[in-house]
Amino acid sequence: MNVDMTTALPPTANPASAKSKATVDYNSFLRLLIAQMKNQDPTQPMDSTQYVSQLATFSQVEQTVQTNTKLDQILQSSALAQADSLIGHSLTSADGATSGIVKEVRLAASGLVAILEGGAEVAVGPGVTVKNAS
Repeated sequence: MNVDMTTALPPTANPASAKSKATVDYNSFLRLLIAQMKNQDPTQPMDSTQYVSQLATFSQVEQTVQTNTKLDQILQSSALAQADSLIGHSLTSADGATSGIVKEVRLAASGLVAILEGGAEVAVGPGVTVKNAS
């Protein structure tokens, strides 16, 4: 008997949602493991060490995801500290076409964006020059 393991999940676990595409929580893993146990071939049951191995692997993946989340938070904090240090300094774009005193800094998905006193926006990245305003 061939059983598709995804049918054992409750209807609330919608694979189309963005959250469930990216991560599987601990409870989903346990439901999947129980479904696997219920639907295994009784003449050739899975060894218990395989279950423990799957659980250990899932725990490692879960810890890695949590570590990545913490690293993202640290990077955002670092970017905000960098943004604070830019305000009031003279900034010149990488191509040299735009320059001025930084009035405010916005944290965008692509990185820091400096807004100059004249209203021009410059993406802070490689090649951008920052100097003390004199």
